[in-house]
Amino acid sequence: MKNKKKNIRELDPFLERERAQYEHPLPSREYILQLLAEQGVPVAEEELCGQLHIKPHEAELFMRRLRAMERDGQIMRNRKGAICVVDKLDLVKGKVQGHPDGFGFLIPEDGSADLVLSAKEMHKVLHGDTVMARVGGIDRRGRREASIVEVLEHGTTRLVGRLYEEHGIQFVVAENRRISQDILVAPGERSTAKAGQVVMLEIMQQPSKHAQPIGRVVEVLGNYADPGMEIEIALRKHDLPYEFPKDAERQAKKFAPVVPPGDYAGRESVARLPLVTIDGETARDFDDAVYCEPAGKGFRLVVAIADVSSYVKPGDALDKEALNRGNSVYFPRRVIPMLPEELSNGLCSLNPDVERLCMVCDMQISNKGDIEKYRFYPSVMFSHARLTYTQVAAMLADPKGKEAQQYAAVLPHINHLHILFKTLLQAREKRGAIDFETIETQMMFNEDGKIERIVPVVRNDAHRLIEECMLAANVCAADFLHEHKHPVLYRVHEGPTPEKLEAVREFLKEFGLQLGGGEVPEAGDYARLLKQIKGRPDAALLQTVMLRSLRQARYCPDNVGHFGLGYEAYTHFTSPIRRYPDLLVHRAIKAALDGKQYKPHEKWDALGEHCSQTERRADDATRDVEAWLKCFYIRDHLGSVFNGTVSSVTGFGLFVALDDLYIEGLIHVSELGTDYFHFDPAKHQMLGERTGKRYRLGDRVRVKVVRVDMESTKIDFVLVEDTGPLTTKKKELGAGVWGGTAPKKTRKTGRHHG
Repeated sequence: MKNKKKNIRELDPFLERERAQYEHPLPSREYILQLLAEQGVPVAEEELCGQLHIKPHEAELFMRRLRAMERDGQIMRNRKGAICVVDKLDLVKGKVQGHPDGFGFLIPEDGSADLVLSAKEMHKVLHGDTVMARVGGIDRRGRREASIVEVLEHGTTRLVGRLYEEHGIQFVVAENRRISQDILVAPGERSTAKAGQVVMLEIMQQPSKHAQPIGRVVEVLGNYADPGMEIEIALRKHDLPYEFPKDAERQAKKFAPVVPPGDYAGRESVARLPLVTIDGETARDFDDAVYCEPAGKGFRLVVAIADVSSYVKPGDALDKEALNRGNSVYFPRRVIPMLPEELSNGLCSLNPDVERLCMVCDMQISNKGDIEKYRFYPSVMFSHARLTYTQVAAMLADPKGKEAQQYAAVLPHINHLHILFKTLLQAREKRGAIDFETIETQMMFNEDGKIERIVPVVRNDAHRLIEECMLAANVCAADFLHEHKHPVLYRVHEGPTPEKLEAVREFLKEFGLQLGGGEVPEAGDYARLLKQIKGRPDAALLQTVMLRSLRQARYCPDNVGHFGLGYEAYTHFTSPIRRYPDLLVHRAIKAALDGKQYKPHEKWDALGEHCSQTERRADDATRDVEAWLKCFYIRDHLGSVFNGTVSSVTGFGLFVALDDLYIEGLIHVSELGTDYFHFDPAKHQMLGERTGKRYRLGDRVRVKVVRVDMESTKIDFVLVEDTGPLTTKKKELGAGVWGGTAPKKTRKTGRHHG
């Protein structure tokens, strides 16, 4: 028996793995769990150390391992401090998601159904905490409830909010409405900030069953209505990195403003080709340049992309921060770049009349729009012009006009691009790619930084021309890496879930319409139906319902194709200045060209999840800022009456998008009339029980603006009795103050790149 005890650690089946990783190996996690499970009862810490012969010099490291196992939800301690195996306690590990109304949800880590956390349970935690919970009863709405057993990790340590003072006690109300608790300012940490000002708070004491959270003010941002405050709040609310670390700044400043001739070695120059960039008027970072010429019966298309990977090396300071950010964030009037300005607007940007390092995708495209062959190579380029979409559209519309004369040297190549674009459009239609018609908007500001007006941005042929060129290069990048069996992050977009597919088909039946494709429809089935409904007065309604049946695009190493674009393989290659996945693709292509394989420090699936999350984070932050600005703008229209379209239907009311203003607000269910209204999610409608009055997605209504709440960025409308017929007008649905489901777009240019 003594021998067995003495050699118990030698029985660890993972001992060799531990020896390979550590100079002084400890018992593996798996073995610790095995021993605990075999004993069948909770085990005291001292007893476990004795069983495993943990020596005094190993004690601290062993305690760290146990704490890590606690954080990961493998073990926990009971009230007596004994160690328990979580799997034997019937507990669920998950993340807390708060709700503005005080209750919350537990999102289980294993992907099972969400659990409700009552307001009482939410007092113990903050939004974002990772907890162990026990599944309890059923709430009055028939949902499964959970009770929190232990907090494994606190997700919120700092937050931004407004400072208030009552009876000499200061407290902060978080800008993130998912945090519904007020955070007390510690008595000894009273802030000099004035009540109502926006502050950054550091949490000193997390909430518990019997105590509120307590914190201290570490930064005073200013008054709520100060110019630019909405962006300062969004940056902190969404934990967006907005200051570059010193080591990243130092590295960026070391680069010369021009490309040293020594960097040209081993590159195939395309400097003599009249490549041009085509972007929006306000763009400052130019990722891509294009050139087209006739070639046989088809075309040669050259897409040159900034060679960021030559400057940002794996694991260096710039790379770590670029990964941390994931992407640039484009707010109205301000950009938070992924890379410092020395690179994003300087050395990496394909500015006019200077040579730049680039990666080229050189394609041969048939007169039917098929990519017959392509080639990737590192190159040196020279941008012959910085063009805008407006200029290119004018050149195409009037070949003898002012813009055409100004850029006469590149006009023939622009015409070639336009001819190729029409060819690629035919191929797109044949492929069955989905093309939803939406209206993008742009905020126009006055000198004081206030919105003067919100205008629609019309996508002309120049926008779509560049989009098709970028799609072609991205497809080639995916194909190249797939052929070389090189791991990479694909841009994947899956078709509708069975539940959403059934719901959209049921809805379409009411209109005598049918979505083809059986149980597994393809993009072409959606495209054919969109073509069929074009021109109908209810086209916007039908398109919106179809759009909302689709899933969100994401980054993933598993190639499941891109449903919306109709591609078997698709990735992002064309924007490495402002998207980290594109930088990874460049590194992978370079490695494959050299017969090697690029291996990032992180696992590919973890990188995909991270980059998808930073993309969503950027979308949420920009949506918050736009919502605040729109609220500020419409305050001047309180009491005004507008025509609009029902853009969303929920259980608590109707969201209405106003004509011309491109702003959304809510008609609360209590304002719909003296009746009990019932929400039907399948039919996207509210139906009056007694009157039979129906309000449905896409309905035209007249409303009055009655309330604007700047703190919650909410706009309230009430219905106004019709004084005349409302005309049906083609409008974007689902985008505005309350967010929406418009297709993902790059905020730099508005291009839809999937």
